[in-house]
Amino acid sequence: MAAAFGRRLRRGAASTAVAALALAALTASRAPSGAADAADAKPAAGPPPAGTPIDGGAGYYTDLPPLNSPVPHRSPHRPRGGSVATGPAEAGIPATVLAAYKKAAARLDADDPDCRLPWQLLAGIGKVESGQARGGAVDATGTTLAPILGPRLDGRGFARITDTDDGLLDGDRTLDRAVGPMQFIPSTWSHGGPRGTGWGADGNADGRKDPGNVFDAALAAGRYLCAGGHDLSVRGDLERAVLGYNDSTAYLRTVLSWYAFYGKGTHEVPDGKGVLPVRRGATGDGRTGGGSAQDRTAHPDATPRKPRKPARPGDRTGTPGGTHRPAPHPAPRPVPAPHRPADPAPLAALDRIGDRELTATAGAVFPVPPEVRAMDAAGKPVAGAPVRFTLPRAGGARFPGGATAVTVTTGKDGLATAPTLRAGDRPGAFTVRAAAVGRTVPAVGFAATVRAEPAPKADRLARTPGKEATAVAGQAFADDAVEVRATYRGRAAAGVPVTATMVTDDPERPAENDKGPYFEDPEASRKASGPDKDRPMRTAVLTTDADGLLKLPKICTDAHTGTFLLRLTTADGASLTVELTVTAPEAP
Repeated sequence: MAAAFGRRLRRGAASTAVAALALAALTASRAPSGAADAADAKPAAGPPPAGTPIDGGAGYYTDLPPLNSPVPHRSPHRPRGGSVATGPAEAGIPATVLAAYKKAAARLDADDPDCRLPWQLLAGIGKVESGQARGGAVDATGTTLAPILGPRLDGRGFARITDTDDGLLDGDRTLDRAVGPMQFIPSTWSHGGPRGTGWGADGNADGRKDPGNVFDAALAAGRYLCAGGHDLSVRGDLERAVLGYNDSTAYLRTVLSWYAFYGKGTHEVPDGKGVLPVRRGATGDGRTGGGSAQDRTAHPDATPRKPRKPARPGDRTGTPGGTHRPAPHPAPRPVPAPHRPADPAPLAALDRIGDRELTATAGAVFPVPPEVRAMDAAGKPVAGAPVRFTLPRAGGARFPGGATAVTVTTGKDGLATAPTLRAGDRPGAFTVRAAAVGRTVPAVGFAATVRAEPAPKADRLARTPGKEATAVAGQAFADDAVEVRATYRGRAAAGVPVTATMVTDDPERPAENDKGPYFEDPEASRKASGPDKDRPMRTAVLTTDADGLLKLPKICTDAHTGTFLLRLTTADGASLTVELTVTAPEAP
């Protein structure tokens, strides 16, 4: 990567012209025009040596977050066309870069919900690897305006990796260099991942896997962090994942300090307006990064200084960055002790909000979402604490997008409310689990019940106006002779089962009639043989249509004449009796 700025470009302090000069100064070299499409790369060598960091062990930015709180506040004046959220300049993340981190985390949430990847972790790595893609120097698609290249991996201070991509990604046909905002070495990007397929990813769905695109690089980094069954809400897994990116205690402390900082609050800034880091190379382990002369491009305002003595062979900087030389800076601030980074929030407990059981009808939305409040040891609400809501995969219930796990950050009132929760199609019970991400406080469980969709009801059956139900013996009634509508509380009742039976006229004990009208049975010819195979069908179970109308089968008659009764009933007690008149045929 090119040399770092000798000063920080602070938000609002530089004009467009200065920003343009800054971007030009950051450009050390450009890869060939076809370098962006890693999917077409033809590596000249095999995977990187065993144990090689994902970035080849190049140098990284060692700037630490400020000590003041990053929780954004609301500006009393809304800037034209911009967000009203403001805060420390270091808490601002360029819009496109921020969108890439959030999109990658959402993708991993759906693909690997057990990983529990917070986007703030990607932001922490992106900060130390490339200063958030050089302060957001990306185009509308997320591709960096100029290549971000690490030092030549020649073994002096970091890994030695001879060229694996014929210079396609990094422009170097002799040695490899880490590429892009998340600093992947070509061999790792193309074929150094699981099953030799490489970690390269297509995060913006443009059909290409470009390590210089922040959407692609963020998704690839997320998949790498989640690999091996990591649950990043568990401290041990979190540390192992970051150390896999760069096996350095100082690197771990730096990344997690930014992760904790971003976990307390961030705000969006325009692309190209992000704060640029200045300290680079020192790992905190007493080692420094190296680089070749072609890696060192001075900032226009930087004071020339003598070249630094190269790192001793065999040393590692243990980082994926580039080769920026440290600019003059004050004494470094204290950093968290190894393996004990600052907590995202002073969270001591999660309290369930509401005592009611969560209930919903099958296929419907739960009217009351799961909600918890994060509290500190003094019982005060904690803002900015990530809370993970998890569903059992087999239960059928899902959050938006079919997700079984979502992470919600508590507001200033300490509340974290799960998004819309939809019940599955089958009745049953399950538990929604809410857990604090990165903390060992007890999780909270919400009992949830999915009830079967209630059967349609009808409290009234009524015959619609129409013809009289009259037929000649031996003939059938007209198709519209009997039309019935079912209603419930005055509205059409659709899907209501109705039993229609030809009954005797005994008012005390009406029974199925064995004489007179009967229903035409279109299935009669398919029935098995038996004593009732020729018996006319005088009982039928029917269902009302969308308008509550009941369509009866064709009603036929035998040789009997007179008045016969058709009774219709529902399970809810609604009933209707219709008189059917059968007359004798006219004499010839």
